[in-house]
Amino acid sequence: MKNKYIDLIEQTFEFPQDEFTVEDNELYFHNVPLMDVIKQYGTPLKITYLPKISSQIQRAKRLFNVAMAKADYQGTYNYCYCTKSSHFSFVFEEALKNDIHIETSSAYDIHLVNALYDMGLIDKDRYIICNGFKRPQYIENIATLVANGFYNTIPVLDNKEEFDLVEQHITKPCNLGIRIAAEEEPKFDFYTSRLGIRYNDIIDFYKERIKGSKRFRLKMLHFFINTGIKDTAYYWNELSKCLQLYCELKKICPELDSLNIGGGFPIKNSLAFDYDYEYMAEEIISQIKNICGMNGVAEPNIFTEFGSFTVGESGATLFSVINHKQQNDRECWYMIDSSFMTTLPDIWGINQHYPLLAINHWDHEYQRVFLGGLTCDSEDFYSGESHSNAVFLPKPCEETQYIGFFHTGAYQESIGGFGGIQHCLTPAPKHIIIDIDKATGEYYTRLFSKEQSYRSMLRILGY
Repeated sequence: MKNKYIDLIEQTFEFPQDEFTVEDNELYFHNVPLMDVIKQYGTPLKITYLPKISSQIQRAKRLFNVAMAKADYQGTYNYCYCTKSSHFSFVFEEALKNDIHIETSSAYDIHLVNALYDMGLIDKDRYIICNGFKRPQYIENIATLVANGFYNTIPVLDNKEEFDLVEQHITKPCNLGIRIAAEEEPKFDFYTSRLGIRYNDIIDFYKERIKGSKRFRLKMLHFFINTGIKDTAYYWNELSKCLQLYCELKKICPELDSLNIGGGFPIKNSLAFDYDYEYMAEEIISQIKNICGMNGVAEPNIFTEFGSFTVGESGATLFSVINHKQQNDRECWYMIDSSFMTTLPDIWGINQHYPLLAINHWDHEYQRVFLGGLTCDSEDFYSGESHSNAVFLPKPCEETQYIGFFHTGAYQESIGGFGGIQHCLTPAPKHIIIDIDKATGEYYTRLFSKEQSYRSMLRILGY
């Protein structure tokens, strides 16, 4: 009878997978034995596996460059990293090894760009795509960047009034972008994105305010769909509308030569994840080329802004099961040694799912469980995965059960308030970096941050 945890995984998914293997009934993540890492650092524990960041960037570059070659596409492809996905220095140090550009979304992001330049990680010819709603300080910081010689800085106008601030503060020649206020998916609470300028207003706005300017040139049209790049009628319809606008604008604005299709390549949120990246890249390039050809305009240079895709799959979060509670005849709770609300806030905030796997005891029988966090909040739990409205883990035994949530590398620290006050004063866990020694091919670890101390929280609170 196949009733062991390893049987469940092998019967439910294609397993092993690229990043997950099992040896001696223990889980390996990118060939790293996680039980060895736990024995060294303990739990709860955050992990960032750096080589995955570079491999994701190279994967996207390869996908789009091959698609362009197949279609004889004349524009270039430019990969931008969204700073908001993870601002950590180790993420940028790895990502910037791959000749990428940067997308910002706030005034403080510009200070981060300056820090990267001071560290020698970027030069002044990188594209700095400045997105987001811009208060005066953001515009002032962008102006300083342009004045200091970052000539490929492109402020993307989110609304018409921002151009007044741009004219006031940016005194050197500067390229601009305009963000389209895209229509949202029908399931949204509203019809049109709060970000960007209406389709029907963009051409008139260009003619009245930007055309003929001695300082500013419209370089880029920015298109972004909140639900990401998906093979749906909704996505292709919105892309087609954007391309028609690009072609209309290009005919009266010859300096327009770039189309930013934003972010949205998804990441694996389940072992059952299925997404044809190659098809999507080829279809996007094909549609852009065809519509531009039908309108008799040159094909634009393509920019993408991949955040979660860049860093998400590099992350993992490991916990110990510290208690088992049979609360009724059907519900067995496994209590973890941290909180989902503080450590993985996307779980309760937007009902996000991640690949969840046992780290040890793969040879034990399994059962359905509910996972509970340490806080006293009723929302601090995890009860289902993306492929199933249930969680299955090995049955309890005398030895500690360890579990891991994987592909958690994007957004969790910034949403959870890294280094700040945590719900119920639950400390943020240790965070380690895993990299590969190029000389030996062996992995090595280093501690990035210790577990948060009570003193740091009390200091913030004024004690």
